[in-house]
Amino acid sequence: MMCAMAAPRPLTPRARVLRRAIAAVAVLLVLVTAVSVVARSRSGSSLPPVEVSRADVEGTVVLRYGLKSEAAGRRLVQTVVAPKGDVAGRPLLVFLPGKGQDPARLAGDALRAAVAKQGAKAPVVLLPADDGGSYWHDRRSGKWARYVLYEAIPKAIARFGLDPERMAIGGISMGGAGAFALAQDAPGRFCAVGGHSPALWTSHGATAPGAYDDAKDFRRNDPVGRVTRRERQPYRVPLWIDAGREDPFLTASRTFASALDRRGEDVRLQLWSGGHEGRYWQRHMARYLRFYADALAGCERAG
Repeated sequence: MMCAMAAPRPLTPRARVLRRAIAAVAVLLVLVTAVSVVARSRSGSSLPPVEVSRADVEGTVVLRYGLKSEAAGRRLVQTVVAPKGDVAGRPLLVFLPGKGQDPARLAGDALRAAVAKQGAKAPVVLLPADDGGSYWHDRRSGKWARYVLYEAIPKAIARFGLDPERMAIGGISMGGAGAFALAQDAPGRFCAVGGHSPALWTSHGATAPGAYDDAKDFRRNDPVGRVTRRERQPYRVPLWIDAGREDPFLTASRTFASALDRRGEDVRLQLWSGGHEGRYWQRHMARYLRFYADALAGCERAG
């Protein structure tokens, strides 16, 4: 026997107002949550901002000049962070930006303060420009390795009178992977190599779109495979790899560090809190510069 359902009672005006108010609050909560997530995503970090005082960057200058590159087929602006005054005879640190990273912004207060902190040991820091996604190797878009090794570096040395026997190379994300590959391309040229959250992969199928032209390009230029297959000479200089514990490249960085260690390399793997983000790199810039400055000073003593 089926029971007839009673018709719902119509809402009173007061109940209708209350229902609308509850719905409005619910929508507002959803919007606030969405805005919070987007804001956090845009900031790229839940880490607190890095505070650098003007006094921390005193004694350094940022310089920019153009370089007409035959290898890359375009004019590229070079950015340099240097101690004030005569820098003749100082060492050179080639610091490669990440994908889409503006060298002018990378040469900001965090890097300037890190350079200033090294005092008499501070290197001159060269930040070459690229097309935003070169991954710092020779490929269809340009001969980016040739540009860095045989155009950007020699011009910086000649322009500032730097010591050609004391050079280090490092970089962030794409630049970190590029630094390891370029040091393999020029064995014995650098006193130290570093990758800060390096954009590394262990197979071509896992790579980001545009990182390599194709599988052959990946095999030729992937620094991890070159080490595991023992295709290049050992580095035989101090090596640094660091990454945040939430970094998407962390597994590949660990694989690379283990492969280097098995080859007897002097490699340091440092893990900190954070992800693949600007604030992470800014927080540790002073440590990066101390690593390079110490290695370059050791290179001087060895010479």
